[in-house]
Amino acid sequence: MKGSFAKYAQESSTEVTFYYIDSHTETFSLPINAQEFQAQLQQLLKQPWITFHLIDQTICICTEKVMKIEIIPPINQMQGEGVFANSQRITALQRNAGRY
Repeated sequence: MKGSFAKYAQESSTEVTFYYIDSHTETFSLPINAQEFQAQLQQLLKQPWITFHLIDQTICICTEKVMKIEIIPPINQMQGEGVFANSQRITALQRNAGRY
């Protein structure tokens, strides 16, 4: 997406990817901005189940089975203990590439 539509889409929706213990992943697009999602995130993670109503079905996710959550756009406003600002991801390929 390019131009003002891409900016609008990014500001008015949040993409959330769940990585499960069994190595499966699922990605959802939520009709809220990242700040609204951030406001709910801590409470959501305390719930045993999270429910997503889609057009054609309802999906319930057991938070106990989730290993990692990725959120786009980033929630840079999150601060406090256990939150590391200005972090960078270094994959195995990037680490090994620098040694040769």
